[in-house]
Amino acid sequence: MKPSLLELLGGIETLRTVHKSFYDKIYVHPWLKLFFEGHDQQSIEDRQTSFMARKMGGDVTYYGKEPKMAHRAMFITDEIFDLRQSLLAQSLIEVNVPDDLAERWLKIDSAFRKSIVKNSIESFYSTSWQYKQRIIIPKSYAGNK
Repeated sequence: MKPSLLELLGGIETLRTVHKSFYDKIYVHPWLKLFFEGHDQQSIEDRQTSFMARKMGGDVTYYGKEPKMAHRAMFITDEIFDLRQSLLAQSLIEVNVPDDLAERWLKIDSAFRKSIVKNSIESFYSTSWQYKQRIIIPKSYAGNK
């Protein structure tokens, strides 16, 4: 039987290490950190690790929401998604994930673009959620960094 991507990466510990590096970057980034205000970093890392472990072929239980639901009230643009993915790519390099495996990881990550990125602010506002606050953080608010 062909090994899963999770197995090729060395198991869940590699994911934990990458996600620690990745979210350390996110939580200090002047723009992206604003999406995570009030959210415990360790909890986010743990959910992302179990989610990706499952998507990489691991026999791991994921109790969180699917990306579309988890990000439905956030106005995430292609620019934000690309920035996030560049930080993930940096973390993969820092943790010495082999290029071919990093490419596979980023491909899986990219598959969620359609369910997370909003096409326009108008379409974002056309959807309503009872009891859910929208999160829109303009880049200019974060000091254009």
